[in-house]
Order: sequence, then C-alpha cells, then structure tokens
Amino acid sequence: MSNESQLFGIHAVMEAIKSGKTIDKIFLQKGLQGSLSKELIQLLRTHKITPNTVPVEKLNKLTHKNHQGVVAFVAPVDFYDLEELVIRTQESGETPLFIVLDQLTDARNFGAIIRSAECVGAHGIVIAKTGAAPVSADTVKTSAGAVFNLPICKVAHLKDALFLFQSCGIQTVAATEKTEDSIYQINFKLPTAIIMGSEGKGVSLGILKLVDHKAKLPMFGEISSLNVSVAAGVFLYEAIRQRM
Repeated sequence: MSNESQLFGIHAVMEAIKSGKTIDKIFLQKGLQGSLSKELIQLLRTHKITPNTVPVEKLNKLTHKNHQGVVAFVAPVDFYDLEELVIRTQESGETPLFIVLDQLTDARNFGAIIRSAECVGAHGIVIAKTGAAPVSADTVKTSAGAVFNLPICKVAHLKDALFLFQSCGIQTVAATEKTEDSIYQINFKLPTAIIMGSEGKGVSLGILKLVDHKAKLPMFGEISSLNVSVAAGVFLYEAIRQRM
C-alpha cells in the first residue's frame, strides 16, 4: 500500500476518522495505555471500526516514524451500505448480480475479481470488515481502475449479508467442489449473489450451510481447482450468458 494512504499517530488517526475517511485497516499496539488511547478506542467503537491488536514490532515494521502505538490505512475508495445498494439495484429494474468474497486475502486476486465483475456489469462486491483483502494499491492496479466504478460493501458478518440477500429475493450460490451440482444447473437468470471462497480453504462451512445452491466447475485435468479470480470470471460470464 502506498505511503500516501498510511496514517500513524493517535491524533492523526482520530482526525481522519472524525473527518469521515474510510479506514481500511487499523493496527493498535497491545496494552496501549493513556487517556488519549482510551479516547481513540472509544472513537473506534462509536464508528464500528474493528482494530487489529498487534505487538509493537509489527507497528515498527509498518513505519519507522513515531506511531504512538497506532497505524492505520485509509481506503482509496468509499464503501457502500449493502442494504441501500440492494434496494437501489432492485428499484433500477435490473436483475441483481452480486459477488460475495469469503476469506479472500490476496489483494491481486481481489483486484482481478473486481475487474471481471465490473466488466459484466455486476452491481457490487461484498467483503467482511475483518479477515478480507484490503483495497490496496495492488488491488487498484490489478483491477485496472475498475475498483472506482464498482460498489464495494463491507459488512460485519457475511452471514448477515446472505440473510439480507435471501430476504430480498436474491438467491445465494456458493462456488464449491463440495457438491454434485454443476454451474450449468443453476438458473442465473434469477437475482443472484455468487459466493467465492479463499484459495486455500474455499467457502467456509458456516456459509455453505446457509446458501441456497452450491455449484462446481467441471474439471478434467490433473489439477483439481482454478485460481479463484479465474473461477469467479467463469461464474460471472455464465450468469451473463444465460441472461443474454
């Protein structure tokens, strides 16, 4: 991530939060004490920002400046409210198409998926507030700027996002090898949210239990899985193929 998006020092970080900057990630030193530190922590709670508590060595690696126990990264984009975005999409008369990323942590894969999703006219991408790839300089570059054209929503819990989609008549489809159903058996003409997992673990079991459908890609080679950004592209273009 570029230095321009990095903030350090309690006062600087607090002012950024108060001014409405979107904080992508924030790292707090373990055992941080003092009245100003308590004020920062309270501010984070008020704005529902979850910090990563780390040893001082981690902060020293992030910056050689006097960080005062806190380093934050400001996202290059503003995040959208998912419920508002779903309502807006439905009111537009278009058939909703969303991507949900479960535990995806690679910034370049994230950027590649954003690029594909924007190219097919998807309505938004959903990620978790914690444990997800940041919208970093690598993400922006890999997306070829598509990150500035496609709404990205951060939610506290992906399960809540699935419940919201389902309550709004949007089917949830998980890309997973743990099924006998093929991608070509899914009716993507319906309003759809496609869930993609991380390369290492795939879609988590907790999410798999909640989705409406599971679908896998046919595999005929020796390697049993595709790169997640490639797989996401296949799912997105199958949806578009059906809708055309």
